[in-house]
Amino acid sequence: MGWARGIDRGAVRFGMLLAAGLFTAAVGSTAFGQQASDLGPGLLPNGGLPRGNVGSPAAEPFPGGVHPLQPALEMAEKGLASINANITDYSATIVKRELIDGRLGEHEYMFAKIRHKPFSVYLSFLGPDSVKGQEVIYVDGRNDGNMLAHAGSGVRALVGTVSVKPQSMLAMSGQRYPVTEIGVENLAKRLVEVARYDSKFDDCEVNFYPNAKVNGRVCTCVQVSHPQPRKNFRFHLARVFIDDELSIPIRYESYDWPLEAGGQPQLMEEYTYMNVKINNGFTDADFDPKNTAYKFGGR
Repeated sequence: MGWARGIDRGAVRFGMLLAAGLFTAAVGSTAFGQQASDLGPGLLPNGGLPRGNVGSPAAEPFPGGVHPLQPALEMAEKGLASINANITDYSATIVKRELIDGRLGEHEYMFAKIRHKPFSVYLSFLGPDSVKGQEVIYVDGRNDGNMLAHAGSGVRALVGTVSVKPQSMLAMSGQRYPVTEIGVENLAKRLVEVARYDSKFDDCEVNFYPNAKVNGRVCTCVQVSHPQPRKNFRFHLARVFIDDELSIPIRYESYDWPLEAGGQPQLMEEYTYMNVKINNGFTDADFDPKNTAYKFGGR
């Protein structure tokens, strides 16, 4: 839901996370979190078929014509409305892991400050060592629409601060999403978008699991699965963890279909927002590379 990469033959390759975006036991085994999720056994369906046909439109295949995704869609819409009405900014420790070009990367950890208006992001990478110390700033409508980034240590740090377009090839190297899509609000928007789209088709199973846990936070887990592979479906299985107190999605994970019948689903992406603190009163100084608390080299 790292975005900053190293120098490859002298080229600065800075990229970005989501966010949302938007998380499992591997997170819980680190120093940054405890138990990432506690859903009990048997929640991850096995099996799958080779990809192929497109699903049928969901005209009236369900009792009363109500799609199984409707309760989840309503929940996501209410959550998005709550975020827009009640949260101006927040800080969090974000953990992400993504499948890029067929390779599942390691977990990355970053401290984040995010403000909704204007959309503003400050990131300080905590680990692993390959990205530790890197910083990123993006503010909508400023810095010529670019994100600013610098490496944390070593020869890469000698390059200093670079300015690149968030959607550029350099920024997107090794990333699923640009920095402009990071954050719980963007994750909530994406969930609403996907739910509305998937509601057009059948072959969808939805389950709710109350009292799930993410880093000690009590959540409601919404699990959506498409048992049969269809070209119109973006995932085989996805889980969203909604914080019961804050009414925001703090974890998202999605899986592709197994490579073979009876195999395990393949993790595509997971994002966790831990230690969320809302409405800190962030100002422009929190997203200014000249902030003396940061290390952008006095741009």
